[in-house]
Amino acid sequence: MIPCSNQHPAVQPSIINLRPDKPLFPIGKVVATPGAAELLKQHELSPFDFVVRHWQGDWGDLGPEDVKANQYALRHGTRILSSYRIKDAKLWIITEADRSATTLLLPEEY
Repeated sequence: MIPCSNQHPAVQPSIINLRPDKPLFPIGKVVATPGAAELLKQHELSPFDFVVRHWQGDWGDLGPEDVKANQYALRHGTRILSSYRIKDAKLWIITEADRSATTLLLPEEY
């Protein structure tokens, strides 16, 4: 698994699932945008590693409001967002509110 990046002081710690045998939420179909696929390819990184982090509640580099939104989403079935720093770029992972799909994308592709 990919180690967590150094977090900015304003970044809240993620929720880490203490029961890895029981994922926090369904992820549905996993897809990636061309930009996300290229970023991962350039850095020889597996999308699976990031999806597992997201699925287990390691939201990456999120601020307090986004962490609270994810906590709410786990209870009420809204969208879940993770953000991971890869060198000078960001990779976002979004699981839809209906849990039908999880998308890896760059912020500018949103």
